[in-house]
Amino acid sequence: MLRVGILTILTVLSVSVSVSHSARILGLFPAHPKSHLIVNMNTIRPMIERGHDVTIVTTRAVKEPNLKFRHIKLKRPNIDRSMTSQDKKGFLKAMQSMVNITNNLLHLTNLTLNDPKMQKLMREESFDLVVLGYFFNDFFIGVAAHFKCPLIITLSGPPWQHLAKLMGNPPEISYISDLLSDLQQPMGFFDRVVSYVFSAVEIGVFHYVNYLMGQFYASNFPPEKYPSFEEMKKNVSLLFVNTYLSQEYIRPNVPTIIQIGGIQIKPETDPLPLDIQEFLDSASESGVIYFCLGSNIKADFLNPEFINIAFKVLSSLEQKVIWKWDNEELPGESPNILYKTWFPQNDILAHPNVKLFVTHAGIGGVAEAQYHGVPMVAIPFFADQFSNANKLQKAGHGVVVNRETLTEESFRKAVFEILSNTTYRDNVRTFSRIFRDRPLNARETAAYWMEYVLRHKGAKHLQSPAVHMNAIQYYGLDVIAFFIVVSYVLCSVVKFIWKATVEAFCKKNHEKSKETTSFRKKNQ
Repeated sequence: MLRVGILTILTVLSVSVSVSHSARILGLFPAHPKSHLIVNMNTIRPMIERGHDVTIVTTRAVKEPNLKFRHIKLKRPNIDRSMTSQDKKGFLKAMQSMVNITNNLLHLTNLTLNDPKMQKLMREESFDLVVLGYFFNDFFIGVAAHFKCPLIITLSGPPWQHLAKLMGNPPEISYISDLLSDLQQPMGFFDRVVSYVFSAVEIGVFHYVNYLMGQFYASNFPPEKYPSFEEMKKNVSLLFVNTYLSQEYIRPNVPTIIQIGGIQIKPETDPLPLDIQEFLDSASESGVIYFCLGSNIKADFLNPEFINIAFKVLSSLEQKVIWKWDNEELPGESPNILYKTWFPQNDILAHPNVKLFVTHAGIGGVAEAQYHGVPMVAIPFFADQFSNANKLQKAGHGVVVNRETLTEESFRKAVFEILSNTTYRDNVRTFSRIFRDRPLNARETAAYWMEYVLRHKGAKHLQSPAVHMNAIQYYGLDVIAFFIVVSYVLCSVVKFIWKATVEAFCKKNHEKSKETTSFRKKNQ
């Protein structure tokens, strides 16, 4: 009995020692959009809660009074907001926009990296792990090289093609459509042709972007002191993607791509501010509509006609409306509309009286609506929002309206379709049950894999061999060329032997024929 007691105490002590070991983790989240910071903060939150020594670097204020971590706020460069106001529909326009945005963001993030506070941190500190929030800042991987520690990249949505390639993930172009295209599964022949064209264009664009990234990397992390940019790209331990298998098209993923879809969704909702709670609770059976176009689409850049249409339709409904609006000049006054510059979106969508979410189809907002079983009217503006909108419409979770051709009639029709047809709510609630059904929730998954990388010093054993292969090797072009050459040589040899055999046979027959002719002449 005493022996069992001693063993129990020793076991508890060993577990306590293991759990109490605190790693020094740097959360490097320089992305400007607030939605990205929300994803990044919730990714690293469980590591703070588990007692690790976490330092977070951002360009935005972080309000987390209940979490114990060190926060370093850098000067926030001014971003050109007009980038999000332009028309980005269509793949080629999206690619052109991506190049323009990347050029702009590279200079801004370079300023962030060279901020005096960041430089002081790099001179004086050391870390066991760097978690980098991705937003066209590939050259920041040099920070992990500087601290000589593992690197995990966290992404606010599904992986872009160049990030999937970074991890050695197969592209599967024949049945996985590009994030910036409107192609949907299953793809017919011509859709697959378009998919390959899109992929080729995107590869070309990202080759140029990669060149720019390499230039910024070399200027900040000189080759005489650090590994090259290409070498560092082969040393990313994990890629966290904010999507889950039930959200995305089914595809193979290498072990280093970890799905943490819905990471920004709190397992338990927080109490709502009193005025919002009363507004939601006071709604009749007709319920509440939540209207939010995200943090990047500012009111100043919305077309006045679009604003007027939205107000006319929403103000005429019997439903109450919660409208995120960030301008002092309101679209109009109506007793059924509550305006605010910011709302706790996840907590609002969790309220049972919310019947509809009017959204720009950002991946985060769509996931929150799906998690809470709220159908949507999607009005996509740019980038992957068109693809997200089409996916939710195909799944029966809502309908899509075209911003360019939006009329009062088309918007009203879309709203009434969702409110009057319970099929949409039934579909998204069914999906909600599937989305929640997983062995570990998103935060537990993120925490497990971060600690896994710490335990196994970067977890190199998970890395795909494809990471170290160039395009010629990866696609087997050298093998194909080898077989072509071998086939050509074999065919040439066979042809030569055949030709020689035929010639020898013909020569022999010819000589035999001559002998026969000569013999006949002698006998005549």
